[in-house]
Order: sequence, then C-alpha cells, then structure tokens
Amino acid sequence: QVQLVESGGGLAQPGGSLRLSCAASGFTFSSYAMSWARQAPGKGLEWVSGIYSDGSDTYYADSVKGRFTISRDNAKNTVYLQMNSLKPEDTALYYCAKGAGPRLISVVPTQYDYWGQGTQVTVSS
Repeated sequence: QVQLVESGGGLAQPGGSLRLSCAASGFTFSSYAMSWARQAPGKGLEWVSGIYSDGSDTYYADSVKGRFTISRDNAKNTVYLQMNSLKPEDTALYYCAKGAGPRLISVVPTQYDYWGQGTQVTVSS
C-alpha cells in the first residue's frame, strides 16, 4: 500500500533552517510528481512546492520562493524540502503529497491522490 512519511519538523528561530524529508513506498516513486503543502492554524491548505517525477522542473508558491528548495532522490524514494530564512508565518503542519502523474503539480488539493500524516514546523523566538 502507498505510504508517505514526513519527518524533520521541529522548532526553529526566525531566520533559521529546517530540512523536511518524505519517505515514499508502495508505488513507483520515480514515475510521479511530488508536492509539499502546509496548513497553518485556522487556515486552509496551502500548496508550497512541487517537483516533476524526474526532478527536471520545480515550482514554488510566491510565499516561499527564494527561501525554500524542493529536491528528490529517486534512488532513495525520498523528496525533500530545504527551508531557509524561516519566518513565523511558516509555522504550519507540512504535508507530502503524491501527484497522479509524472508532471501533476497543482494548488488544488483534490488533484493529489495520497497524503502523508504531516510534520509540524514551528518558527518562534
């Protein structure tokens, strides 16, 4: 069965960094695009970043552009989100999501067919 397991969340100070990982299993990881999304308290789900199945292209929400970097290692079935220059508004539960195709990256949550359990990121001084 498909599994997506996020890790790497925690507490960071403003301006600090965290690296999130999403370990995938139960499907041919290298055939599918992957995305990260987040949900802050009292807010809806916000798409953050996505990467094509072969890593050939990446996309970012304006709110994180220039600060976050998405990458993947298909040999390890893992997608990463490097978060630098963290801000308090980055505080959220971060989810890893599987696209339904090799280039399916969307801001619409229903476009993704599997989700991880989430990892909490808190940015505070």
